[in-house]
Amino acid sequence: MKIMSLNGWGGKLHEDLVAYVKTACPDVLCLQEVTYSPTSTSEWLVYRDGDHILPQRANFFRDIADALPDHAAIFCPAAQGALWDDQRPVPSQWGLATFVHRSLPIVSQAQGFVHKTFSPDSFGDHPRSRNAHVVRVYDFDRRRYLCVAHMHGLRDPEGKHDSLERRQQARRLTELVSRVVEPEDGLIVCGDFNVEPDSETFTILADLGLFELVTTRGFQSTRTSHYVKPGRFADYMLINKKLTVLDFSVVSDPEVSDHCPLVLTI
Repeated sequence: MKIMSLNGWGGKLHEDLVAYVKTACPDVLCLQEVTYSPTSTSEWLVYRDGDHILPQRANFFRDIADALPDHAAIFCPAAQGALWDDQRPVPSQWGLATFVHRSLPIVSQAQGFVHKTFSPDSFGDHPRSRNAHVVRVYDFDRRRYLCVAHMHGLRDPEGKHDSLERRQQARRLTELVSRVVEPEDGLIVCGDFNVEPDSETFTILADLGLFELVTTRGFQSTRTSHYVKPGRFADYMLINKKLTVLDFSVVSDPEVSDHCPLVLTI
């Protein structure tokens, strides 16, 4: 079984990302930075935040759902704000999406906020609302339950250092996972955490019996050449001891975002 976590960057590298996802075809895809603009008639819109201007797929969620037609697609919005079609604002939702192959029935799930709450009128001030999603599936081939959770951690303009907000974020994620996971389940927690490798986030998540794969397996970065700022880590994947790792990789080629896909095979 293959589980992938990826910050999709709003679909900026749309063609390469869709082609990669189709080829890789993970059983579970945990996707962050997902846009969904139901009223848009344009394929591309623009995100504007001061000097930060970024092209975005108007319906990135729909794009990936179309690329994975054999998967159940779940969108978890964190906020609704404006993307721009030239000078016209377009209401657009932004958040997480989880795609689960239909051979793996979802028997339980939970979504909730790890920082703030849903922002209906704008994307909000930084650090903005952030959410998480947890699914529990049944694997018929191995006759076991598997719980997969992901979040997009808050972005602090001052950096990825530990803070009260990040401590609360990790605890809220732990509480959300605890609502779904059962003692004998295999557990995977992943996503763009926006923290450094030595963050206390991992100490808090260790209460779930989790250990981290990216740094413990010697990977030196989860960023691609499209990310030019200092700091090479943002994305992580953690598992519990119920699972056996057959393969784990931080995929640097092809580049489909400013983040690398994390791909676990169990």
